[in-house]
Amino acid sequence: MKASVALLCLVWGFNFVIMKLGNGAFPPVLFAALRFLTGASVLLGVSFIKKIPLPHKSDLKWFLLCGLLQTTHFNIAIQISLNFVSAGLTSVLTYSMPLFLSLMAHWWIPGEQLTRRKTVGIVLGLVGLVISMNIQWGGSLGAILLALSSAISWAAASLLFKLKLQHCDSIQYTTWQMTIGAGGLLLYSFSFEHGEWHWGIMPAIYILFSGIVASALAFVMWNHILSRTEASKASISLLLVPVVGVISGYLFLNESLQIVTLAGSLLVLAGIWVVNSKGFHSVK
Repeated sequence: MKASVALLCLVWGFNFVIMKLGNGAFPPVLFAALRFLTGASVLLGVSFIKKIPLPHKSDLKWFLLCGLLQTTHFNIAIQISLNFVSAGLTSVLTYSMPLFLSLMAHWWIPGEQLTRRKTVGIVLGLVGLVISMNIQWGGSLGAILLALSSAISWAAASLLFKLKLQHCDSIQYTTWQMTIGAGGLLLYSFSFEHGEWHWGIMPAIYILFSGIVASALAFVMWNHILSRTEASKASISLLLVPVVGVISGYLFLNESLQIVTLAGSLLVLAGIWVVNSKGFHSVK
């Protein structure tokens, strides 16, 4: 399980580079829509080959809600926020998700109550994330709240999955929530976005990587991890994602990398260790 989490953080962290490059070729929400449409198409094909059944009628409302929360609102909120606040601040607010998911799990998921150890680890990880992003505080309050809502919507979708849809196959759940969410993104882009498209070999590669690897594969992995692990333990490890993103930007985009980022990264790792200090146990 630890190896899966590490691979997931590497994929999502590196995808920051791909998304930045992709946003230079397409309007941001359109790129997200194309990314998730590609991922959903791959998963629909996999579902057909593996003969994974369609969702049960009683689950459809939860699939719809999770798709709109985790894919549609999450991505729209991030893209709009980036127009008004810094990328570092947006990353910190978005990846405060473990705090919200842990609080939700404490109240609504039996056996996943917050302990002093978990709380210390989560706070330590979030402080490390703030330091590593070296953010400049400021910007529109509305945009800050919108970025924060992306974390809450992701946490809420993860909570609903554990409460209402954990009986579903991970591929089945990921396929349909992604399909629904991608449709919402496409509708928003066609309704509100303006800008040119620049098709070519590299833009196609950006979409294929983001869609197949960072969406279809990565979200199946995330939902599998989430179904087998306590919410706080699964989510705290994702604090590494924006850290990997910053390092990837330095390695592949010649972006700056400061000592403070490395220091903050150590605090993130310390927070993850504290939460998981008794081992990465699956929920029974």
